Amino acid sequence: MTNQQLGQPHNIITGEHYRLTVLTSRMVRLEYSANDHFEDHLTQIVQNRDLGDPEFDVFHQRNQHELEIVTDYFHLYYEGGPLTADSLYIDTKYGYSSYNNRWNFGQPVATLKGTVRTLDNADGAVPLEEGLMSRNGYSVIDDSHSFIIEDDLLRPRTAAGADWYYLAYGHDFFGCLRDYYRLTGFPPLLPRYALGNWWSRYHAYTQAEYQQLFQDFERDGVPFSIAVLDIDWHLTRVPHRFGSGWTGYTWNRKLFPQPESLLKWLHEHGKKVTLNLHPADGIRAFEDSYPAVAKRLQLDTTAEEPALFNLHDDTFRESYFTDVHHPLEKMGVDFWWIDWQQGTNFTEQQIDPLWLLNHYHFKDSRERHGEGLILSRYAGLGSHRYPVGFSGDTIVTWNSLAFQPHFTASATNIGYTWWSHDIGGHMHGVRDDELALRWLQFGVFSPIMRLHSSGNSFGGKEPQNYNQEIAGIMRKFLRLRHELVPYLDSANYETHTFGIPLVRPMYYDHDEPAAYELRNQAMFGSELLVAPIVKPKIDRLDQSKVTVWFPEGQWFDFFTGLRYEGNVTLNVYRDNHRYPVFVRAGGIVPLNPHPLDDVMPLPKTLAVKIYPGANHEYKMYEHQDDLTAITTFNWDWQHRRFTIKVEDPGDIVPEKRIFQLNFIGVTPFETQVDPAIQKCVTANDNRLIFVQNSCADFGANFSKMELAPQRDQIVERLFDKLRRAQINFDIKELIWRKFLAADTKIQFISFLNTLTDQDLATFLYEIVYLL
Repeated sequence: MTNQQLGQPHNIITGEHYRLTVLTSRMVRLEYSANDHFEDHLTQIVQNRDLGDPEFDVFHQRNQHELEIVTDYFHLYYEGGPLTADSLYIDTKYGYSSYNNRWNFGQPVATLKGTVRTLDNADGAVPLEEGLMSRNGYSVIDDSHSFIIEDDLLRPRTAAGADWYYLAYGHDFFGCLRDYYRLTGFPPLLPRYALGNWWSRYHAYTQAEYQQLFQDFERDGVPFSIAVLDIDWHLTRVPHRFGSGWTGYTWNRKLFPQPESLLKWLHEHGKKVTLNLHPADGIRAFEDSYPAVAKRLQLDTTAEEPALFNLHDDTFRESYFTDVHHPLEKMGVDFWWIDWQQGTNFTEQQIDPLWLLNHYHFKDSRERHGEGLILSRYAGLGSHRYPVGFSGDTIVTWNSLAFQPHFTASATNIGYTWWSHDIGGHMHGVRDDELALRWLQFGVFSPIMRLHSSGNSFGGKEPQNYNQEIAGIMRKFLRLRHELVPYLDSANYETHTFGIPLVRPMYYDHDEPAAYELRNQAMFGSELLVAPIVKPKIDRLDQSKVTVWFPEGQWFDFFTGLRYEGNVTLNVYRDNHRYPVFVRAGGIVPLNPHPLDDVMPLPKTLAVKIYPGANHEYKMYEHQDDLTAITTFNWDWQHRRFTIKVEDPGDIVPEKRIFQLNFIGVTPFETQVDPAIQKCVTANDNRLIFVQNSCADFGANFSKMELAPQRDQIVERLFDKLRRAQINFDIKELIWRKFLAADTKIQFISFLNTLTDQDLATFLYEIVYLL
């Protein structure tokens, strides 16, 4: 075995039937085997045990303990014998709890939760499994029953016994996640197209209908990068003797008479294609691929002997891919949606089939296409190596939407960062245009944006299905998702390379009580804070409310540029056109100003939003064909200097790329561009246009640039909000006059406290707070 599989030899402490490995100063492996047969292979969960050369002390036969291991972060005590709550316990060296700093072996650990296999039939919150992050500062992983991986094949364990990992990372949640990835494998780099909009619906389209659907999207300026075909792409009505038509691999030619033509047309229109699979029934005699499968597996074709699903079997697995899936991929299928719903079937000798499907499908995808991608269900720890996740068939209700932000963020606590939800909900519920809009807006600021619905004739999520105002806003936000692809893809690279997740709970960056309490809001990449709207609007105010905690510093509304002072919890109100997204002071957000373009090529033009108030550096990572370019934006707000440096050894950045630099929330300013690049720069109000490749790196100084006064914009917004509120005209007039007459903000706030309508008072307080 290699050190990667075992850890460094001097980190391993052995004795009678036990083996303890100090992996880092904050992580230790705990093994016990009555026959001294320890597991050295990689497992479903663990991919690497050489995490460095930590400092630690070992004491034998001290203070009546057989063994003690001491690091800067934990103190382990072992009495000898089988690992039990009495024989082994570990104290953390953190003071997060007065009495919960000790873990006895096998004891459940209360954490900040992780994720769960599915949201099928969920109508609101469901219990979540434990994660890695804990307010008490420690957590554990039980790897005793996972299967081993040998030569990239999954096999049952041959070593029996305890195999646990103890982690003592305190509140260093980024450090914990990074070392978990080092232990279990980093998430793969998603192909760029996975970050755009996905269209999916459980509906028996015809070929002509499907093409017309995307033509309608193009006509309306609605971009999609992935076209999903659900179960009806294949035969579903099969002869009774074969049983269910849920499993299938043969095109339904009545619906799709020329599937090759359809796939070619979709590719020509910039779409990647995935097909739904329910593989549990294997390959039966009615399938087009059956003759080849039967020949390879030596089946009795006269008796129509089926090829039973069994990915444990090497020959079946070879046939499953070579004879069944590869011909469909040759036709134009780009990747597969694996929808396994048959339970785990997990025993000591039979691995969960979902694990096998995820592992082998992703492996096959990566080997054939260079970049692996599947859409499948979560199968437990280690599943982050097989993105992306499909969370399941939720009920169309506000309760379902209200749970998904927390569900998405907490999944990061187990490393599962690429959840894909049925945006808009899958089934049942009632028609609610506002709910559909708020769910779509949440989807835009989710890891994967996949619209989906059931086969109900009235349940489609096409924007044109909704009222005119809602439809227009939906189209705008779907375009915004594609504008965000440069920002999303940079975060995608950071997740894969550095273990920094796109979506993370607020307590990753801010160890404060409010960060734990408001569990729906989260950071979306390094620059954006998102607080999803998950409740119906207040009709009389024509506004939706959400409570937001702003960490210390200044925060800017992504849509209006208005500035919020931090270190406060505030009720914010938004109409349908806006969503609670905020940018940290100094934030830098690269966007593609041409969202209708194909997402795969790197954009020739970048519109970069730059926010004032703090010094900041942002690195944008771009990748193609195993090559990476790094563009570093440096914003020295203190000295009012902005620079761009491009490192592109593989020449993947488009020639003569244009940077449109948009400075948000500042006064008019004067620009002094570095002399070497003056010929490449034009200025227009708060926008600079800079052509990169024909010039040196960009650098410019700005004078007379200050934070812009907000009063005029606030007055305008307050009047508009009052105008649209469905309340008494005299109350509106009174509020307006009191606002204009108030000498100070406090004076007007005092008046608001006299209003009997508290929703109205807090609604107006947000506006006044900005003064």
